[in-house]
Amino acid sequence: MDLRIFTEPQQGASYDTLLTVAKATEDLGFDAFFRSDHYLAMGSADGLPGPTDAWITLAGLARETRRIRLGTLMTAGTFRLPGVLAIQVAQVDQMSGGRVELGLGAGWFEEEHKAYGIPFPKEKFGRLEEQLAIVTGLWETEAGRTFDFDGTYYQLTDCPALPKPAQRKVPVLIGGHGAKRTPRLAAKYADEFNIPFASVEDSERQFGRVRAAAEEAGRKGDELVYSNVLVACIGKDDAEVARRAAVIGRDVAELKENGLAGSPAEVVDKIGRYAAIGSSRVYFQILDLDDLDHLELISSEVQSQLG
Repeated sequence: MDLRIFTEPQQGASYDTLLTVAKATEDLGFDAFFRSDHYLAMGSADGLPGPTDAWITLAGLARETRRIRLGTLMTAGTFRLPGVLAIQVAQVDQMSGGRVELGLGAGWFEEEHKAYGIPFPKEKFGRLEEQLAIVTGLWETEAGRTFDFDGTYYQLTDCPALPKPAQRKVPVLIGGHGAKRTPRLAAKYADEFNIPFASVEDSERQFGRVRAAAEEAGRKGDELVYSNVLVACIGKDDAEVARRAAVIGRDVAELKENGLAGSPAEVVDKIGRYAAIGSSRVYFQILDLDDLDHLELISSEVQSQLG
């Protein structure tokens, strides 16, 4: 079971804070540091000191870390043109020595688009499909050849398809709860399928849909990595769990129902239930980025049993 750290910097985090968490992620033996791609805080958070851009952040971390994988859950397709995104990701992959992964989604948070003047098109899924075709197509084009694309939403003509990533293939993550279009898209383009904040039962159902879609597309269902994102709130005792839950404004019972909360033993047991239905990677959503003791506890008491 791979254990990864996932952050939500739009809720309030500077680059220096993210760098500290990323270095702790590496030092404590976790597999990867991922971040969301949002520009506006959600809920009651003030978002101070202000948003950080996902790919600018990852470019900085690429030079400041040496081992961990780096990526997004999920880059919003509405934020970037696909040709530009292919350049950005390839460059950061080069900067990291080949440690980047691209999670790409359609974009959904309309309020942040309004706040920052970003167009929020009605038809986002069709755009996402074309974006995936373009980004992967650009990377796969042989050096010295050009790439053309004539789609409904995007057209590229005589693109030199440069630069190339350091990796032969940058892993692509697709995720979500959609019952039909999402599994089909994952079957065509994804190396990893991720389902966020889902129960064991819902995860098993969605993984089954993706496996079936992959096989219909001529792939083996086990070619994909299947993963979960779950909020983390772990403590040595009940008091520590309650304290951490209060800091992030959540109820302990709700966290135990919907996330990875409680003692290390409880969390190891719950992760085992996800592993039993085919999940081989868990992203711990860490909402209090100042609590490095939380990461240390997960490393020493959870990862040590599952790594």
